[in-house]
Amino acid sequence: MTDPARPLGLPKAARLRTPAEFKAVYTARKSVALGPLVLYGGWHSADDTTARLGLSVSRRVGNAVTRNHWKRRLREAFRHTRGHLLPGLDLVVVVRASGPPAQGSHGAVQMERLLRDGVARLVTKLQRAEPGRSAARDSQETG
Repeated sequence: MTDPARPLGLPKAARLRTPAEFKAVYTARKSVALGPLVLYGGWHSADDTTARLGLSVSRRVGNAVTRNHWKRRLREAFRHTRGHLLPGLDLVVVVRASGPPAQGSHGAVQMERLLRDGVARLVTKLQRAEPGRSAARDSQETG
């Protein structure tokens, strides 16, 4: 059973929901490939204070059970790493055809590490592309 005081879902503010939001991230043209994942990133409006996640898991990955397993694993990894992400970061994770994700607690830790490493590389790319924007974000974090 789940603890009712701790909801497990991502709030709407932490999700990319419309095709236009996904398209904005894809048009930023910044991506990182790590194993079975491809991460795309971009910035959204400066008044938002949260990072957002969008998932794309095609049918080539497997049947509905496998696709949903990937999505659950990625959402959980994002939930654990969201506090460490820069505000205003939009992240789209695309799963390549690779079969089911790793099982058990080791699989969860592996997924979280993969997501954290990918996001770190992606943020470095984004900051190189827009140095003025990253300086403003760094001053928000320290100030």
